[in-house]
Amino acid sequence: MHEVVNRPIPVEDLKRLLADHVHPVVARVLVARGVKTKEALDRTLNHLLAPDSMRNLTSMGRVLADAIERRKRLLIVADYDSDGATACALGLLALRAMGAEVDYIVPNRFEYGYGLTPEIVRLAAERKPDYLITVDNGIASVEGVREATRLGIEVLITDHHLPGAELPAAACIVNPNQAGCEFPSKHLAGVGVMFYVLLQLRSELRSRGRFSAAPEPNLANWLDLVALGTVADVVRLDDNNRVLVQQGITRIRASRSRPGILALLRVAGRDPIQAGVYDLGFVLGPRLNAAGRLSDMSLGIECLIAQDTATAERLARELDALNRERRSIEAHMQDSALEHLDRFESADRWGVALFDASWHQGVIGILASRIRERLHRPVIAFAAGVEGELKGSGRSIPALHLRDALDLVSKRHPDMIRRFGGHAAAAGLSIDAQHFEGFARAFDHTVRSLLHPSDLKQRTETDGSLGDEDFSFDLAEALADMVWGQGFPAPTFRDEFRVEQQRVVGGKHARLRLRRAGGGKFL
Repeated sequence: MHEVVNRPIPVEDLKRLLADHVHPVVARVLVARGVKTKEALDRTLNHLLAPDSMRNLTSMGRVLADAIERRKRLLIVADYDSDGATACALGLLALRAMGAEVDYIVPNRFEYGYGLTPEIVRLAAERKPDYLITVDNGIASVEGVREATRLGIEVLITDHHLPGAELPAAACIVNPNQAGCEFPSKHLAGVGVMFYVLLQLRSELRSRGRFSAAPEPNLANWLDLVALGTVADVVRLDDNNRVLVQQGITRIRASRSRPGILALLRVAGRDPIQAGVYDLGFVLGPRLNAAGRLSDMSLGIECLIAQDTATAERLARELDALNRERRSIEAHMQDSALEHLDRFESADRWGVALFDASWHQGVIGILASRIRERLHRPVIAFAAGVEGELKGSGRSIPALHLRDALDLVSKRHPDMIRRFGGHAAAAGLSIDAQHFEGFARAFDHTVRSLLHPSDLKQRTETDGSLGDEDFSFDLAEALADMVWGQGFPAPTFRDEFRVEQQRVVGGKHARLRLRRAGGGKFL
C-alpha cells in the first residue's frame, strides 16, 4: 500500500515567516522542514557553526601544527567513496598549502576491505610516515591503530561514522558523533569533519605567526570539494551542511572550482553555470564512486587534485568510462536480484538479505538501494569475498537504524558477523559464507523486532496543492535556488489534473498540456 500525505505545517512558524515577507508557498515548504526564522535562510559563511565545541579539535590543530613545524611526514589514509576521495583531496591541497609534507594512500577495497586495518597499516608503513591521518574512516579501527602503535606510527582519526563500544587508542580523534562531543551538527560528512580540522589548524598556525611572511590559505576556495562529498555521501542537509553545500555550488557556478570537478561536469554534458545538488549527487558522485567500486579510488583523487585542465579532462574521461561500465554491471545484477525475489514473497520478509556468487563487490551497495526502493524494506546484498568470506552492503528505510540493527544481530549471534559499521541508512559488513542462511534469518527476525507493520508501508509526503497564481517562473526560480537533499527534500506538490493534450518529443519525452480538475488555467 502506498500512502500519500501532506507534510504538517507548524502554524506559528508559518506566521513568523509570512510576517517577514517570505513568499507564502516558500514559507509553507520551509516550515514543514523545520525552518523557523528568516535568518535561517541565510546561507553565507557567517552562519557556519563555530568549531569551538567539537571535541578534540583544538588538540588536533596543535598536533598537526607541531608536525608541520617539525617537518614530520604525514600520510592520509582515505576511504574509497566520494566522501573519502573529497576529504583526501581537501586534506592534501590544504595541508600542502600550509607547509605540510603530506601524501596519501587509498587501499584497494577488494584486497584490504574497509577502514584502517592492520594490513593497510603495514602497507602504509612502507612509506615511512610519522603520522597516519584517516579521513572518513578509522573510528572502528581498534586493531589497525594498535598495529600502527607497534610500528611507531602515530594515528590521527577524522571520521563521522558512529563509534563502536571501544574507541581506537589514537593520538587524537575528531568525530562529531563520539561521546562527549557537543558540536551541534551530528551530520557532517567525512569531508566536512576534515574542513573543520583544517579551520582549526589554520587558526593554530596563525596564532604561531606562520603566515606573517606569506598569505594564509583561503579554505573557502575548496568548498566545492566539501559540497560534493557532503551531497554524494547522502548525509542529512541540516542548516550547517546547507551552508557548506550552497557555498560550494556558488563557486562551481562561478567557474571557481577545481579543474577536475569542471572536467567531470563537461564529460557528463552538464553546464557548470547551472550546477546544483542534482549534479553533485547524481552526476559527479557516481563517476567518482565508479573508481572505488571497479578500480582504484586514487584515480578519482588524482582527478580532484589535478592542477591543469588537460590532466583533469583525461582523468575525468577515464572515470566516465568506468561509470558506464558500472551501470552495465548494475543492470545485469539487478536482473539477477529480481530473479531471487521471484523465489519468495517479499511480504514474508521484513529484512531482506540476498547473495549471488556472480555479483560484483563494488556494486552491491547500489543494488541494495535499488531493491530497497522496490520493496520498501531494509536490504543487504552480499558478494563473494576471499577465502570463504561474503561482503555485504545494506540500505535501510527511515524507520530502521541499520547499523543498530546489525549491532543487535551481532550481540544475539556473537560468531556470525566478522565486522560491521555504518550509519542509520547504510551499513557494510562481512560474514563467513557458511553463515549466510543463518544471517538472513537473524536479520529478518531482528528487523521484525524493531519495526511495526505500518513502517513497511510506502509513504510519500507532499507540500499540498498550488493555486493558479502560484504557477509562475518567479516561484519556480525561488524554489530552485535553494539547497535540497537528504533530510531537506525538494518540494513536491499534489493535485488532480486532466490531460488535455499529449505528444512525444525527441522520441523519448512526453509533452503534456494539463488542466486542473474542476477548472483552472492550462499548464
